Amino acid sequence: MDPRQQELAARIAGRRGAVRGPFRVWLHSPEMCERAESLGAFARFDCSLPKRLRELSLLMAARNWDAQYSWNAHVHQAIEAGVPEAAVKAIAEKREAVFDDEEDQAFYQFCREVLEDHFVSDETFARAHAHFGAKGLVDTIGALGNFTMLGMCLNTFQVDLQADKEPPFPDIRGYGRVGADQDTQPS
Repeated sequence: MDPRQQELAARIAGRRGAVRGPFRVWLHSPEMCERAESLGAFARFDCSLPKRLRELSLLMAARNWDAQYSWNAHVHQAIEAGVPEAAVKAIAEKREAVFDDEEDQAFYQFCREVLEDHFVSDETFARAHAHFGAKGLVDTIGALGNFTMLGMCLNTFQVDLQADKEPPFPDIRGYGRVGADQDTQPS
């Protein structure tokens, strides 16, 4: 690493404990890495959303992009922060998640529509806005965008699934889909 990469690696390790996952890729472009790390730190630690919803948005974006590394790195944190295990399992299996808490359900529906439909209905927007306000929804979009970029990076550069973790999704193995057309998918 050149001096700039070393400086960034030291800063990342200081904040996050080590340089792993996407940061090992992003360090190839130090300016990109610095900006991605800054946005990621905001989305994970400093935005206006409660921790459980920051973690939920990460899991939803990870599943949307089939980002196994990201999912495995955060699934236990999400549960510890208060995301119900049944909802986590439903998201992993690409089923509709149901939350007892109205705020969590409104957040989930908002994120689901953004990620899957690419648009948010007026009703869903109004419901989420009533809970989180404009700032909360802007922070949600920032978090989803950051976690989407993260998933794209992890999959494109085939960042290895953690050695001690099982593949979390029933329809993904390696960096491809399994199922009816599994013979045509890369392994």
